[in-house]
Amino acid sequence: MRRAVPVISVLVVTVLAADLMILVQLSGRSSEAVALRRSVVVQPTGPAQPVRGAQDGLVETRPTQAAAPPPVAPLTAIRRPHLFIVANKPLSPAVVAKITKTRGVRSVERADAAEVTLDGKRVQTLGVNPSTFRAYTPKPTAGSDRLWRNVSAGEVAVSFVLGNDGGMPLGKTFTTASRTLRVGAYATMGMGSIDAVVSKPTARALGIPENNALVVSAPQVDSVALRSTLLRILPRGGQIAVINPVLKSPEAPGQAVNPGRTVWPADAFLAAPQIRTVLTAAVSKLGRPYVWGAEGPDSFDCSGLVQWAYAQAGITVPRVTHQQFVSGPQIPFDQAQPGDLLFWRNDPTNPGYVSHVAIYWGDGKMLHAPRTGDVVKIVPVSTRNFAGAVRISPGVAAQVR
Repeated sequence: MRRAVPVISVLVVTVLAADLMILVQLSGRSSEAVALRRSVVVQPTGPAQPVRGAQDGLVETRPTQAAAPPPVAPLTAIRRPHLFIVANKPLSPAVVAKITKTRGVRSVERADAAEVTLDGKRVQTLGVNPSTFRAYTPKPTAGSDRLWRNVSAGEVAVSFVLGNDGGMPLGKTFTTASRTLRVGAYATMGMGSIDAVVSKPTARALGIPENNALVVSAPQVDSVALRSTLLRILPRGGQIAVINPVLKSPEAPGQAVNPGRTVWPADAFLAAPQIRTVLTAAVSKLGRPYVWGAEGPDSFDCSGLVQWAYAQAGITVPRVTHQQFVSGPQIPFDQAQPGDLLFWRNDPTNPGYVSHVAIYWGDGKMLHAPRTGDVVKIVPVSTRNFAGAVRISPGVAAQVR
């Protein structure tokens, strides 16, 4: 359950740090790749198909009377982020220099980080330099000059899930404790639970601490090992989340890798009474409203409903969709049983990102919390942008952080 926090406070950084550590960490090795190695069947799943008109519908046009936005440097390269560092105070130049010189680190990018309240929602937000930070984002986001000009001009870019499902449409204007903000773009950053990005001057106006976060690109070294090394450099209270990890192969040299199947014992999954409890709990919430970030018992977002329903059966599953996607083996949809989870990649700003989850009800139907303005309901399964089905394994789910 999320704690209530002030709209703007240096103290909220500790909340952000804690939440960021709830990125996908499976037995200390974070990633979809680990889960896929353990899959019953690894389904070939291509990227999501962008929604019609997506390129025109993801970045808001600046008002004609608005002042010209500050210039933004062109994108010259994509730098894949592997670690996200956050502290409860600015990272000193000496600490940043040590991190930069650490073996395997290719580049770093400073950022400001805090959880703030935007349009009544607690949102983990970064303050960035648009000209340089863009290189660390997914390609569709990085390549949009107009998007980063809007951020540079003082607007906020929110994740596609927050904007589309959470009721923050493009062009919407809202007032925070210190200033008025306009939603200038949908742009998923591909960094766990970060759902909003603003420029550094806007971050200053919002009271976000300066330079207390660092994005690290290190494509040639094991991310988990590098995390351990960098933790020894950070000041007390600093935390590091692994994102887009580089992992050592778990197989011994010369050992053949079988990417197709792994035998799972029957007791690795829920017993029939537990599945009935999950389904009974979920169906009891039909008609309850979707609220972005809600975890029940009276309102839910898609992953909050899943977590709550499984909790009624005594099963701990992680909070957000992309974590739930690695909480058990993937299975072919034609083998899905009631209580299994179904996932979609609906985000055109980051086509590989798993952004929606539902509970399979059986007979080609699913139970889910769709989006703002809708309610928990049972509907036919949609195959558009379908990412796959997962059978929850309590032992695996409990290790995802």
